[in-house]
Amino acid sequence: MTAAEVVTGVLVTALCIGAGMMLWFLAEYLLHRFAMHHLHGKGIMSREHLEHHVHSSWSFDVTHLLSWTGVAVVGTVLWFPLGWWLFGTAVGVLLAVGWALGYAFYEFNHARCHLAPPRGRYGRWVRRHHFQHHFGAPMSNHGVSMPLWDVVFGTRRSPERIRVPRRLALPWMVDEDGDLLEEFTRDYELVGHDRLDERQAGIDRARAFASLAPTD
Repeated sequence: MTAAEVVTGVLVTALCIGAGMMLWFLAEYLLHRFAMHHLHGKGIMSREHLEHHVHSSWSFDVTHLLSWTGVAVVGTVLWFPLGWWLFGTAVGVLLAVGWALGYAFYEFNHARCHLAPPRGRYGRWVRRHHFQHHFGAPMSNHGVSMPLWDVVFGTRRSPERIRVPRRLALPWMVDEDGDLLEEFTRDYELVGHDRLDERQAGIDRARAFASLAPTD
């Protein structure tokens, strides 16, 4: 095999995997916007996602296994046959692999948003983008991993600072007294109270299932 053939193979591999990832990023946007928010809790996907908005927390549970199963099924019965039919077996495999990698990239970064402080420019951006969706405008910023489709469809919102209700502040944002850490003051501000009684929990749930931002 010549050097040119090796380079060509690497480029084709990268292109096919990249195409599969882009298919996921488009699906991520469409599912998040329409299947999760527009349905207002009808169906397991929408219901579980809006419950996530109620608390703004993240933990691994059985729904993640269901999600991975769905991703595997779509890659196997849709993207692999399509790639195989158009360009051959190798392309079909790489397209399905890219689709799965796109989902893994999304899942990892979504979990990190909720569990850990940002590291680097992308980490800072993805948290600002995602928490504007949570706390500012739930019908915006549906592309968690990247902003492309929010830009294309006009749903991207990026205020100077994100207003975060104190009761919903992420643990990594605040110190032991519940005050915003100095390093995050240029991106976030804490608003409202930190009480989370039964009445407030009911209000938060009602607003989340209406795809409205939580009150201060």
